[in-house]
Amino acid sequence: MAFDSIMRFDGRFKDHILPDKIHILNVAFLVPQLRREFGGCAGNIAYNLRLLGDAGYPMATVGRDFGPYGEWMKAHGVPRDHIKVIDSEHTAQGFITTDLDNNQITAFHPGAMQHAHLNKVSDAADIALGIVAPDGRDAMIQHAAQFAAAGIPFIFDPGQQLPTFGGEELRAFIGQARWVAVNDYEWQLVQQKTGWSVREITERVDALIVTLGAEGSVIHVKGREHKIPSARPSAVVDPTGCGDAYRAGLIHGLLRGLDWETTGRIASLMGAVKIEARGTQNHRFGAAEFARRYESSFDRKLQ
Repeated sequence: MAFDSIMRFDGRFKDHILPDKIHILNVAFLVPQLRREFGGCAGNIAYNLRLLGDAGYPMATVGRDFGPYGEWMKAHGVPRDHIKVIDSEHTAQGFITTDLDNNQITAFHPGAMQHAHLNKVSDAADIALGIVAPDGRDAMIQHAAQFAAAGIPFIFDPGQQLPTFGGEELRAFIGQARWVAVNDYEWQLVQQKTGWSVREITERVDALIVTLGAEGSVIHVKGREHKIPSARPSAVVDPTGCGDAYRAGLIHGLLRGLDWETTGRIASLMGAVKIEARGTQNHRFGAAEFARRYESSFDRKLQ
């Protein structure tokens, strides 16, 4: 759970960062647009699951400043049962600057997230599946082990925390998980750090999902490759949180036992719906509208 300060730079980073001077980088970007939004992977995924009609329970540690976010969750029907307040800390905060090419530079203060290991998977009951998404490093390691010990299938989504884990740790995560979800850049790092190929990973998990931005995504399943097209958004407004929306679509499909072609397209459409709105939790839709958009995007009816 985090507050996101989202800024828009009306230029392109590449025009201001000189590759041959990267070792003495000292740049400043004028950002005329600034918004403070409610975000964080757990909050974003749970919010999107709520839109899809599912119950997602965020498990996270937050700071003494969390009050407004908590009220937002209550107003939008997102459960707060497993949100632990750490009074000595601020809630985690991300400072995200996006340029005209939708490239992003992010600074992140973890705050209360550093205490996320104080939460235990066993604190929750009747959990159908879980996701270990970017969180405190110790928490990710412990929660993955706790999911595995409890026999609860989970998605491993290292995200921004991927650089903090070594090859042995990543191999342990993958060995415990049922599914792995990464973007294309993270996938290159996972291969480099683990030394494992698609075949070696899909021998250990049910599916490896690799998102490719505007190019869609690829879902690798036991020797098969499902190429999932992207859904066309009505406008490209803000890419922040699109990955979390996509993951909510994956969870939705998994909860309902849908095939990968359908699940991937639901996830793809979730990313497109999100990119049309500023912030990570400001998009809205109803079931009928989502079904219409699914059919128009992929020329097939939603199951």
